[in-house]
Amino acid sequence: MRMLHTMLRVGNLQRAIDFYTQVLGMQLLRTTDRPDQKYSLAFVGYGGNPDQAEIELTYNYGVEQYEMGTAFGHIALGVPDVYAACDKIRAAGGQITREPGPVKGGNTVIAFVVDPDGYKIELIERKEG
Repeated sequence: MRMLHTMLRVGNLQRAIDFYTQVLGMQLLRTTDRPDQKYSLAFVGYGGNPDQAEIELTYNYGVEQYEMGTAFGHIALGVPDVYAACDKIRAAGGQITREPGPVKGGNTVIAFVVDPDGYKIELIERKEG
């Protein structure tokens, strides 16, 4: 078995695509529009299946906002330098919700970003990326 994708419901598909591609540097891998079923999909990532897991952005026609609930936590991305990544994200208009620094009780450097729909994204410093 392997991880293929994580699906996020979004209130504005183009806004979500712009965030993941322009702010986080992912690629738009493919899109699907299903007007009869009233939804559209966009898959983004740093590479495609099967080598890398993707994020499936799902827009259900007419739904502009979702409640986060309490079960979902965050998506985690490995980056070689959390401080530099936050500078780049901030310059691209992204919102940092936890400034870079060591995780409580440890040495791993992390930060948190939030996407336009409120989903949390953790940046974890990994020298290999």
